[in-house]
Amino acid sequence: MKQSIALFAAAALATGSVLAEDKIVIKGSDTLGAKMVPQLAEAYKAAGNEVSFEIAAEGSSTAFTNLLAGTGDIGMSSRNIKDSEVEKFTADGMEIKDWTAAYDMIGVIVNENSGVSTLTLEQVEGIFTGDITDWSEVGGQAGPISVYTRNTSSGTYKSFQELGMNKRDYGSDTQKMAGNEQIAEEVAKNANGIGYVGLAYTDKEGIKPVLVDGVELKPKNAEEYPIARSLHYYTIVGKISPAAEKFLTWATTTKEAGEVVDRVGFIPAN
Repeated sequence: MKQSIALFAAAALATGSVLAEDKIVIKGSDTLGAKMVPQLAEAYKAAGNEVSFEIAAEGSSTAFTNLLAGTGDIGMSSRNIKDSEVEKFTADGMEIKDWTAAYDMIGVIVNENSGVSTLTLEQVEGIFTGDITDWSEVGGQAGPISVYTRNTSSGTYKSFQELGMNKRDYGSDTQKMAGNEQIAEEVAKNANGIGYVGLAYTDKEGIKPVLVDGVELKPKNAEEYPIARSLHYYTIVGKISPAAEKFLTWATTTKEAGEVVDRVGFIPAN
């Protein structure tokens, strides 16, 4: 009897270990984590892979804090890792691996009723830095410009600052939102609103993306569009679980995953 109980306990422990290894924890970017990664996870499970996912989309900076703390298997980031972040991993004896998740174009969006449909990159910079405060300054009807941005933990916040604002500071009157969906919702409600979102979030009712430097926001124009970027997964070399590595290999190399990425609205890496 005692032997049977011992065997049962050992089997239970072994089963628990397997289940723990087959749960993949992914944390970081809202741009990836709000739509794309959840849909990739569902497609992966539908293909017969017995694995569970925990996905937390709280901003790109959290990708690295969670990897450092050991509370995430995969970090999602809509920006490149900073040198200062690499140094923290190096100081702890860890090496980071970068996986290209997809490519993105950051759309500058206005209310669908706005009379403005095209802006130069210089005008975009002026609006988001606060140099331009009225729509009449860029060819629209007179009215104060309401500017919506991501919060400071967002990789998109940093990427847009670099690509769309010549690395200048945001204007003091900009209103910070938690995610792409929130920015799109606010601009859709505000006739004087302007914001920016990832390519996958530009089809919401009530908004329209403007041309930037005459380039339309279409995947075929990614090389010419001035506010384009890559999206990333990050893992720690030697510490990634077999289940997480298998998923990432599938997510970044297969036709099936590429179809999901394309359907969501981003540009597949493969």
